[in-house]
Amino acid sequence: GWSRLDAGLKKYLLFQGVSNNVAIVDVMAEKLRGEMMDLQHGSAFMNNAKINASTDYAITAGSKICVVTAGVRQREGETRLDLVQRNTDILKVIIPKLLQHSPDTIFLIASNPVDILTYVTWKISGLPKHRVIGSGTNLDSARFRYLLSERLSIATTSCHGYIIGEHGDSSVPVWSGVNIAGVRLSDMNPEIGTDKDSESWKDIHDMVVKSAYEVIKLKGYTSWAIGLSISQLCHAILTNANSVHAVTTYVKGEHGIEQDVFMSLPCVLGSSGVSDVIRQRLTENEKTQFRKSAEIMVKVQSGIKF
Repeated sequence: GWSRLDAGLKKYLLFQGVSNNVAIVDVMAEKLRGEMMDLQHGSAFMNNAKINASTDYAITAGSKICVVTAGVRQREGETRLDLVQRNTDILKVIIPKLLQHSPDTIFLIASNPVDILTYVTWKISGLPKHRVIGSGTNLDSARFRYLLSERLSIATTSCHGYIIGEHGDSSVPVWSGVNIAGVRLSDMNPEIGTDKDSESWKDIHDMVVKSAYEVIKLKGYTSWAIGLSISQLCHAILTNANSVHAVTTYVKGEHGIEQDVFMSLPCVLGSSGVSDVIRQRLTENEKTQFRKSAEIMVKVQSGIKF
């Protein structure tokens, strides 16, 4: 799909050298051709990158990764979960066509609600779970680290912490693991992130949850940060980096989850997709929140019409 998210994503994939061969499929033929030509005219500045675009899925043949961004736009005030059936119907058309031309591909889902639609893609495609991934809370975790860095006056890259669970309102901040150079903030403030915390660190997670809605309210959509996030995930897969990212993956068996659910946990990403899920040492409260997030996903999934 071509959207403002795609514009950011394609820019980073090409400009950062993540891929020099990008194929774009969309239903808006004229706009698609215009965007393709605009990018092609700049190929000399991008190591002669090959850029193709069409309404025909055949141009995607042999893709190592299929990034799915297609879907109806999230409206102001609309939660990600409200989008589920409308975007499920779109995926029922897209996924089989992509799989037909690239049977060995890895699906990277970015359409919202991403956790549900990653599950939907897994069900539609029949692929093994390690080859169906969602962009998940990779961006939420980046927002989390940015806000931590602002409060601590320490570089974002030196602030370590993860958001897990749903990419949305029920996401779970893993305060027990937040650290700077190995020093856990929870060792200095055992009540961090709780209602008893006199330092109000909980406000940071509230800001993470609200930030996407705020950006949408101010500019109408999100594009740059999510584009960077997905580009990073593509780089990890294409280079077999075996780096750790918080992405949507199959979580049955993790932290007491007993249902077929896809949510975010820190995962090792490489050329085969998700090779391992990192088992974090969560507190009982964090485990409870994670399971509650899963319950929300299961409830939504039960209403999906395939």
